[in-house]
Amino acid sequence: MLSLPKTTVENVPKDHEVITLGAGCFWCTEAVFQKIKGVNGIMPGYSGGHIEAPSYHEVTTGTTGHAEVIQLFYNPEEIAFQDILEVFWATHDPTKLNRQGADIGPQYRSAIFYHNEEQRIIAEDFKQLVEKAGVYDSPIVTEISPFQNFYPAENMHVNYFNTHENQPYCQFVIRPKLEKVTRAFDNLAK
Repeated sequence: MLSLPKTTVENVPKDHEVITLGAGCFWCTEAVFQKIKGVNGIMPGYSGGHIEAPSYHEVTTGTTGHAEVIQLFYNPEEIAFQDILEVFWATHDPTKLNRQGADIGPQYRSAIFYHNEEQRIIAEDFKQLVEKAGVYDSPIVTEISPFQNFYPAENMHVNYFNTHENQPYCQFVIRPKLEKVTRAFDNLAK
């Protein structure tokens, strides 16, 4: 799995797109998208806040405005943006404001930080489609906002599940998400 550059996405291959997603803990979101074909680079980090270069400790206070996110690049010839959104919405609870399971605070909000107008339109249309289909009992609260900043997480957070697989959080929170991906998205799995 390729890693994104530490501070920019300028080195993304020309035939790839970039999207920044927040779905609770970035350890979970990174592990999920590592299993999806066409996703060729992932970097956990922080986005959507008002201070520059925040640390994990600062973000966990809930006062920086940042969400824990992953920034990923994908090949649209191998996977459609709609498929990425389907995996995104199916692997976290987009109806909980500032919460995913026991992780509570604005840093765990559901968010799509779009990088171009096409992504915005597709994300908003897909969100409406999911709501009209009645997939969830409550309204989707996923924030859909223009991408403004991304700060890579500290190295200890990169590839977390694969380097800490036996840790209890990984076993009880992340592993069930990965099993869901394998069952529900076998056509998209690597």
